[in-house]
Amino acid sequence: MGGLSAHHLRAQAMTQQKAENPEPQMSSPRDKVLERRRMILAAIRDAAIDEFASKGLIGASTQAIAQRAGLTKPQLHYYISSKEELYEDILVYILDEWQELFLSASTGDTPADVIRAYVHKKLEYGRRHPKASRLFTTEIANGAPVLGRHWAPYQASTKEAVKLIQSWVDQGLVRAVDPLLFQMHIWAVTQHYADFEVQVRNMMHLGDGEEPDYEQVEKEVASLFLRALGLE
Repeated sequence: MGGLSAHHLRAQAMTQQKAENPEPQMSSPRDKVLERRRMILAAIRDAAIDEFASKGLIGASTQAIAQRAGLTKPQLHYYISSKEELYEDILVYILDEWQELFLSASTGDTPADVIRAYVHKKLEYGRRHPKASRLFTTEIANGAPVLGRHWAPYQASTKEAVKLIQSWVDQGLVRAVDPLLFQMHIWAVTQHYADFEVQVRNMMHLGDGEEPDYEQVEKEVASLFLRALGLE
């Protein structure tokens, strides 16, 4: 079987980025096979997120995931072992994505640059992948029965972020804050617009097809945390 592991999902996502900015070259038969596989894995990933986000692990079925992905059930099971394994892989994939968001944002030159970049990336992820965000939140609300096996590496990356923020405090670059709580508050605010989309849309009186003014949302959220650090 192909195995839709978080590693495969990450590799597939990287390949997709390259595909969006292709270099001129001739496609070999092997390239065409790899491209087809990439497209199938992407379809399975998106279908699984939709199915799990709407029905949860218990209510979801591999038959429904296959239909959403445009595959037969036997074709789907060529790539996955079970819906439980797929669910776990998807959750780890989401965590990996969020970890990468902070790592890429933390290369900024100043604390303000890092905060603005991180807020932008988190809000944009929720805007583009609201079901993935809600799927993660539902897993946590249920006590993290699956993710509980995967906390260690993400606790480690969170500690690195804590060290970075604490270094800003120690150098007098920002106002003293609790680095861990500060980080968790950013998670809560930036994910709110995806996880509580119905509430957001109702409070903003948005009609079908209308989106919040994300430019304004980003400006307000970034300002909120910059002020907390004494940077505005």
